[in-house]
Amino acid sequence: MEIVLAEHAGFCFGVERAVQSVYEKLKTGRPIYTYGPIVHNEEVVRELEEKGVKVIKDEDDLERTVPEKDAIIIIRAHGVSEAVYNKLADKGFEVVDATCPFVKKIHRTVMQESSLGREILIVGDPDHPEVQGIKGWIKGKSKIFQNLSDAEKFSPNADSDYTLVSQTTFQSKKFQEIVAIFEKKEYNVNVVNTICNATEERQRAAESLASKADAMIVIGSHTSSNTKKLFEICKNCCENTFYVQTPDDLDTGRLASANLVGITAGASTPQKLIEEVQNNVRGTYF
Repeated sequence: MEIVLAEHAGFCFGVERAVQSVYEKLKTGRPIYTYGPIVHNEEVVRELEEKGVKVIKDEDDLERTVPEKDAIIIIRAHGVSEAVYNKLADKGFEVVDATCPFVKKIHRTVMQESSLGREILIVGDPDHPEVQGIKGWIKGKSKIFQNLSDAEKFSPNADSDYTLVSQTTFQSKKFQEIVAIFEKKEYNVNVVNTICNATEERQRAAESLASKADAMIVIGSHTSSNTKKLFEICKNCCENTFYVQTPDDLDTGRLASANLVGITAGASTPQKLIEEVQNNVRGTYF
C-alpha cells in the first residue's frame, strides 16, 4: 500500500494567523475570549479552551457574557458583521481582529460596491459565519446564491447594477458555472472572484490525487466549509472516500484492498491531526 498526502493540505495562511494570534495573546496572562470559534476545528478549539480561552458564541451570548475588564476579545478567522465589530469595540475591551485577510478584502469590496448603489450577490452558504459577516458590511440590497438552481431562478432588474462575490471556500468550478449563468443571461454584473488561492490550490491538489487513488481520506471538522468541498470533490473522483475528524473516526479495515491511499485535509486541520491519521494507517498496514 502507498500512502500519499496531497500537495496542499492543512492549515492555510488565514487559519495559521488567527490561531497564532490567540497563542500570542495568551502570553499576556490576561483573560482571552474569541468571538465565535477561532476556526472551524473542534480539536483546535478544545486545546485553546484547555488553556483558558473562552468562546463567545453569538450576539446574544455577548450580551449575557461579562468579560473581565482587562479581557482581550479576538475576532474569529471567518470575520463578523460591521454591527458586531462596532459592538465589540464599543464595549471598551481590547479587540484583536483575526479575520482572514482574504475575507477582510471581501468586506471592503462589498462595502465600497454597495455604497455606489450596486446590489451585492454572494455565492456561498447563507448559514456560514463568513457569509453572514460579509452580508453585514453591505450598504443596501443583497442576495445569496447557494447553488446553480438559485442562480437559474434569479430574475434581475434590468435597471440595476450588480457585483458578484464568493465565499472564500466555495468550490471554484461551481463558482465559474454560476458566473456562466449570469453571463448567459447578460446581467449587468461585475464579477469579483474572491475564492482564496489556498482554497483553489487544495481543491486542485485533492482532485488530482483522488483521480489516481483507490481510497481517499479527507480530514477536517464537519462544520468546516472548505473541508466539505474537498470531500465532495474527492468523492466525485473516488467513490471510496472517507470524511474523518480524528484517527478514531477511520475504519482502517475498509482500506485493505487499496493500493494507493490519498490523504487531504481542510484549511483548519492542524498538522498533528494529519500526521496522526497517516500514522494510524501506516500502523495498520506496515
